[in-house]
Amino acid sequence: MTSVLATLTVPWIPVAHRLEVIETASLPPDGRVTSAFAFVSDADGRTLMTCVDREGRGWDIPGGHLEPGEDPVEAAARELYEETGLRLPPSALSVFAWQRIELLEPPPAGYRYPALAYMVMCRAALPGPGVSTSPPAGSESTRAAWLTKDEIDRLCGPQTWSMLL
Repeated sequence: MTSVLATLTVPWIPVAHRLEVIETASLPPDGRVTSAFAFVSDADGRTLMTCVDREGRGWDIPGGHLEPGEDPVEAAARELYEETGLRLPPSALSVFAWQRIELLEPPPAGYRYPALAYMVMCRAALPGPGVSTSPPAGSESTRAAWLTKDEIDRLCGPQTWSMLL
């Protein structure tokens, strides 16, 4: 089943647009996935988060852009490791939502995404408490931590993905 959880706009897209948060277990229909994210929870109800201490980014869900030839679930598993140090096989992750971003005006010069793009959200649930982990050397992330929903709300504020926790 597919359901639209929210339709909104965000300040980081520079032209008129529509962003829909969609709950679904299937991949987007047309292969325009630009990025993928990994929502990993533990048996204590915490979520593994990553932090980038530059460019004002702060705490976020691990994830990022797909590499050429990579599928979204593989990208989510790779980004999870690169940003937190937690290694899960792609088979441990499942698609549970995506964000559909449609530009309603022509993109500005230098905008690097298509006028219709998708960000895929994957999840995994660990059977026990999350183990201490940290990003590997060379990561853009400076630290990782298992955080409660209240801690995430306090550190991240409202995010387009918050309703998916």
